Amino acid sequence: MPDTQQNTSEINDKFSLLLRVRYGECDAQQVVFNARYADYIDVAMTEYFRVAVDGFQALLDRGLDNQVVSLHIDWLSSACFDDVLAINVTTQRVGNTSYTFDVSINDFSSQKIIANCTITYVMVDTQNYQKTPVPDWLRAKLCSPAPLPLINHAGVLT
Repeated sequence: MPDTQQNTSEINDKFSLLLRVRYGECDAQQVVFNARYADYIDVAMTEYFRVAVDGFQALLDRGLDNQVVSLHIDWLSSACFDDVLAINVTTQRVGNTSYTFDVSINDFSSQKIIANCTITYVMVDTQNYQKTPVPDWLRAKLCSPAPLPLINHAGVLT
């Protein structure tokens, strides 16, 4: 479970990842299958951690890891084959042992909102996978207002 102490202010500037919808991610209704959105969020969070905190390996090297304890997705419209998605990540809060991000998925061309999401991670140690406090060095990186680069997996010019 995530901890209850929270910083309610939005902390981090937005990080953006561009992804192109592949044919195999669509269902019989010719839209992105709902479970694929969790995959998109996972890719975005991996890229976010790569640029914001030097990747998940930076955690592992310090005997730390994180685990998803909550993922909530509200769908507002659909994405289709070959659409370019802009997946935007913003740090919502950093607590004692957990951190939460807002993730929005938009159509890159029209800026139409496709889904709004929240994802919460709990910090654990790699010895026994029990909750542990978020270390100061990680807190500083997650709370940094420094701009993060756009990551473009879609191959579109921005």
